[in-house]
Amino acid sequence: MNDWKQQLVSPAHACFDGLIPQLPAAHFPDCSELNALIDDRHRSGSGVPIRFVPASELALRDEISNEPYESRIFRSGEVATRERSWHDLFNALAWLAFPGTKREINRIHGEHLLQRPPERTAPMSRGTTRDVLTLFDESGVLVACADPSLADLLTGFQWKDLFWTRRADVISRMRFFVFGHALHEQALRPYPGLTGKAMIVDVDASYLQASLPSQLAVLDAHAAGWFATHPLASTRLLAPLPLLGIPGWDAVNADAVYYDNAAVFRPGRLRSTVST
Repeated sequence: MNDWKQQLVSPAHACFDGLIPQLPAAHFPDCSELNALIDDRHRSGSGVPIRFVPASELALRDEISNEPYESRIFRSGEVATRERSWHDLFNALAWLAFPGTKREINRIHGEHLLQRPPERTAPMSRGTTRDVLTLFDESGVLVACADPSLADLLTGFQWKDLFWTRRADVISRMRFFVFGHALHEQALRPYPGLTGKAMIVDVDASYLQASLPSQLAVLDAHAAGWFATHPLASTRLLAPLPLLGIPGWDAVNADAVYYDNAAVFRPGRLRSTVST
């Protein structure tokens, strides 16, 4: 897979721009190459250093122990990673790019799973808290916004007003970073209805001029703090965001008619959504 890096040349994968050059171009990265990028920030929800482990090495232990995926990470820091899997590669890159948020998500998962009776053999209901965590982990988008009126248009489903009428403001005052590893995988073959779940983070003008690592660090700290302190009572806390409507994310969205497709840019009811 000599061209694997070329598939990541997209604004949808921009949060990984600092990581991709550190990985080999000649072949799909393996666990040892991903582990070489780990530093002291990268810890599980229990504080154990994480490491990416080939899923095949863990398969037999999983059969014997029946240990859930998140529990293993919480207890040992071992992140099962399948060979040549885009889904698992994006999960690993998310751990590397957003260590605080991934750690907090794992902490809450792990603590909830510890409440499961040890004799239980049937799957336990995830519950709303873990549903919210999983939704963001798979499909989350971190949206930095320096203009509250733009955030209001997003949460109010005013897509044409946001992405067309105020296009210049979106370009100058908002930044969009895909967090969810499943959403990254879907973005390899984008389609009109590709939709993420947005967490809007209030920022000031200086944020917009900061380096990519600095921008990601701010969003990571905000998201980790939000998960640590807010009740995760409903998946509706996360605002839907049609990704290909973002200016520059689809070559054909530089036309007002693009935003008239109601099957993609759906109206919705106003509700409280995540903003920090």
